[in-house]
Amino acid sequence: MIVFITGISTEVGKTLASAIVVEALEADYWKPIQAGDLDRSDSHKIGQLVSNPKSRIHPNTYALNTPMSPHAAAEIDGVSIDLKKIVPPETQNHLVIEGAGGLLVPLNETDTINDLILPEYKVIVVSRHYLGSINHTLLTVERLQRKNQAIGIIFSGDAHPTTEDIILKKTKVAYIGRINEEKNIDRRIVKRYALEFKSNLLSI
Repeated sequence: MIVFITGISTEVGKTLASAIVVEALEADYWKPIQAGDLDRSDSHKIGQLVSNPKSRIHPNTYALNTPMSPHAAAEIDGVSIDLKKIVPPETQNHLVIEGAGGLLVPLNETDTINDLILPEYKVIVVSRHYLGSINHTLLTVERLQRKNQAIGIIFSGDAHPTTEDIILKKTKVAYIGRINEEKNIDRRIVKRYALEFKSNLLSI
């Protein structure tokens, strides 16, 4: 199984969700494009949060120095992101792929994160509650549904039942679970959510 994790915006909890899914499936992890904070990258964070012995973290295809949209970070680094060079790593294991920002974040003048998602991938949308998040979530899911992707959703943050209910009713996507606000994120917390989410993940 290949699972692609995207968000409705930046800073919505994709990396924590990725760690939980990696742990639940004992999957490999790959972030094709990392922009900024290369010494404390998302790959490093996954390595710190995952405790099973099976998962392997694969190197980024593009590791960019500036915390900006990939197309802009690449321009600063003097490179151009080529979709043909972004090839999933070979593995016999499940693979979790983490995107950058939201679905339509540009990679170059023509391609976006959405273009990294192949038809056979399962897609998990991470939705965090804020003013406007319903609209952002529905637009993200609608764009993925145009491609007939299998979609699940993880809510991030404190419970907001009216928001969650209307999103699930309108999209009819699979509900994976909700990650609460946690004071300290560590391997124990990730393991707890992994056990909680596992059966829902396998049903996407």
